[in-house]
Amino acid sequence: MAETLAFITEHAAPRRRLVDEHMACLRHPSGHRRATFRLQLFAADGQRPVAVVTQRLGEGASVINAAESCAAMVWRTYLPDEPEPPIWIQRFLADDDPDRFDLVTFTVTEDGQLRAPRWRPLSDAEVDQLVGQAVDRDRGSGFTPWPEEQVEDRRRYAAAWVALFPRPEPFRESCMAAGLPWWRRLARQVAPRRDGRDCCWYHGVDWHRVCALAVRLASEAQRGGTAFEDIPGYVRGRAAGLDLSRWEREALDSLLFDTVRPYRPLRDRTLGYNNGQHRAQAMLDAGVRRTLVERD
Repeated sequence: MAETLAFITEHAAPRRRLVDEHMACLRHPSGHRRATFRLQLFAADGQRPVAVVTQRLGEGASVINAAESCAAMVWRTYLPDEPEPPIWIQRFLADDDPDRFDLVTFTVTEDGQLRAPRWRPLSDAEVDQLVGQAVDRDRGSGFTPWPEEQVEDRRRYAAAWVALFPRPEPFRESCMAAGLPWWRRLARQVAPRRDGRDCCWYHGVDWHRVCALAVRLASEAQRGGTAFEDIPGYVRGRAAGLDLSRWEREALDSLLFDTVRPYRPLRDRTLGYNNGQHRAQAMLDAGVRRTLVERD
């Protein structure tokens, strides 16, 4: 809280909105569209620019999972002469997701890459104070939904044994060594770690409790016939009365809205991750037995 307040106080200034692009696009190197979002870019002489990004669920890669790539694209495309990336504020609009802004800070490597994102919630008033004017919170009238694929939805949630996960290759956090040898994985299963560490969000508190709760409530919902797309809301409702910390609620949401996907083969035919390898590494480090994943 104090750190966020100090950051806002240091960078707050009247800025003018230079860009309001309702369908800003992050593309693959091949040119294919990877993600879209609304970009509002505010600037003032002698001040660091501020990028306010708003995205709906279903616009490709989320601004949560692809924060580094989205921020780097905006920096290089819209602000190529700036020595550092813009102050990055994002808002992800998903069903049952918290309606709030988040300040995301990055580490800039020597070769200009963005790494190690850190998320901190901001109130509307704090965003307005930072930018120096009222900021539009909507997705924008120029939003064009992505075409929906007309396919049968066969997705489901399932419990997976964490010790059998493929080797993660985490790149965001220096506290994460890539993967764990098998003997250490088994040792962690016998003597798990439940103490939280303050090195990063991923190692934050107790994944054992969060994973067990996610598996139990998602299984309960599926047994009761709840549709796949309604399960996150069901789990949130059942967990609302439980004594969970903010970190635990965020971690629970991540297992439902931004699921760990450790099961699809990569091009070299080794198993890898489509998503969630940093959380998988933290679970391996803690000796978590089972977690919630999404299956087709």
